[in-house]
Amino acid sequence: MVSQIEKRKKDHLELCAKKDVSFHKKTTLLEEVELSYKALPELSMSEIDLSTTFLGKKFSFPFLVSAITGGAQVSKKVNLEIASACQEIGIGMGLGSMRAMIQQPSLMETYFVRDVAPDIFLTGNIGAAQLKQFTPDTVNEALDAIEADALAIHVNAAQEAVQPEGDVDFSGVISKIAEYSDKIKVPVYVKEVGHGISFEVAQALKETNIQAIDVQGAGGTSWTAVDALRHKKGFGLIFRDFGIPTAVSLIETKSALVGTNKKIIASGGIRTGIDAVKALVLGADLVGCALPILQAQQTKGIKGIKEYLLGFKKEMQITSFLIGCKDINEIHSEKALLLGKLKEWVKEE
Repeated sequence: MVSQIEKRKKDHLELCAKKDVSFHKKTTLLEEVELSYKALPELSMSEIDLSTTFLGKKFSFPFLVSAITGGAQVSKKVNLEIASACQEIGIGMGLGSMRAMIQQPSLMETYFVRDVAPDIFLTGNIGAAQLKQFTPDTVNEALDAIEADALAIHVNAAQEAVQPEGDVDFSGVISKIAEYSDKIKVPVYVKEVGHGISFEVAQALKETNIQAIDVQGAGGTSWTAVDALRHKKGFGLIFRDFGIPTAVSLIETKSALVGTNKKIIASGGIRTGIDAVKALVLGADLVGCALPILQAQQTKGIKGIKEYLLGFKKEMQITSFLIGCKDINEIHSEKALLLGKLKEWVKEE
């Protein structure tokens, strides 16, 4: 018997792999960010080193495969192939929500990837709405079982609101996040799922002991659309384009976290190495991406994942070369020109 949890996870994978689940009218607004082209970059492309460290782990370039799946038998192959590619390339990976394995321990194997990826930065995942359900001890046990280096607490109010079975009690969540950030054994960070983090939310999270925020803004995969397609009714498609564009969310979060050591992951519609370098110039420490990785895995397995990731890295190297930056520190010191809607949005804030 396939449980309701497994069916939901399987449906999500199939919809993301085969259907149009993107935002339609809203973009990341990264297209409104202009980088300063250096016709004479005064460096050799062979000098460019995009390696970095994030929460104590080394990355060959600043890329995290954002949480995709876990909790269904079909998830196991997906996770193992992604993890294997990440190990070979030297980047990080996020796993899907551990809620399924906590409620149904037999599903733990669908999350376990350490046999093929012993060295990568690996993050476990739990929903903010589930923090009232599970104790920190229970979550620590789950993290130990999958040998995770960090815990991502995902906040998905928009997605939950359009699900008929959604958990829409988000009262007291910030205090719960504060509690978990003190009691979880590994570093904790907070991530949206594709609808963005505002200045006010980032400012509230600033007071907790979380170590990073993944803004996961609007412009990539719309989880309200995913669940609308899954249920074939309801409010999901009405809210398909709801949220804060990734570029705006990144700028607002960076502003809110000034004076702290908290890190920022930029994700949500990051589709090219140019997007990634723009995000780093705007203040991100890592970039994240999920949907193109899943689609590459579904069509060509490990080979497809590696081709996508190595192509993305090359795009980042070329972009870095064209703006005359040989490493992450130099990219962070660059200035970007903000245009159009992005400039207006930021000015309004």
